[in-house]
Amino acid sequence: MTMRLTSPAFDHGAIIPQQFTCDGEDVSPPLQWSGAPAGTMSLALVVDDPDAPDPAAPQMVWVHWLLYNIPAATTVLAQDDAPATALDGLNDWRQAGYRGPCPPVGRHRYFFKLYALDVLLPDLREPTKALLEKTMAEHVIGEAELMGVYQRA
Repeated sequence: MTMRLTSPAFDHGAIIPQQFTCDGEDVSPPLQWSGAPAGTMSLALVVDDPDAPDPAAPQMVWVHWLLYNIPAATTVLAQDDAPATALDGLNDWRQAGYRGPCPPVGRHRYFFKLYALDVLLPDLREPTKALLEKTMAEHVIGEAELMGVYQRA
């Protein structure tokens, strides 16, 4: 079975509702998934924007949320919620937790990437995306992706 990541708030490729952005409540959208492979011990979530700062001339991938050690039995993240045992990494605002879309110009794509891991990772003390990806690299046994778009008015 292939892993699948969805949101009841928006479809793949659709506009992310304003409430999940800096123009709204800036809370994380609800997510749900299925198909984690046998042997999954934990899950990790990376949310980033490869179109920063301008989709016409992107210069960097901007990280909006890192969450890891999500329990393997979890299949839903409610709006603005995460399991108590999950750990946050640092987004590119140098903060732990979710920060939603807030593009300075143009229509940006936001990728929600869920990874099934064959281990429970150690406490990395608010890692960057690079450290999280390096630590989990040899342990990814499945993955799923959801992409939404947003453009400020």
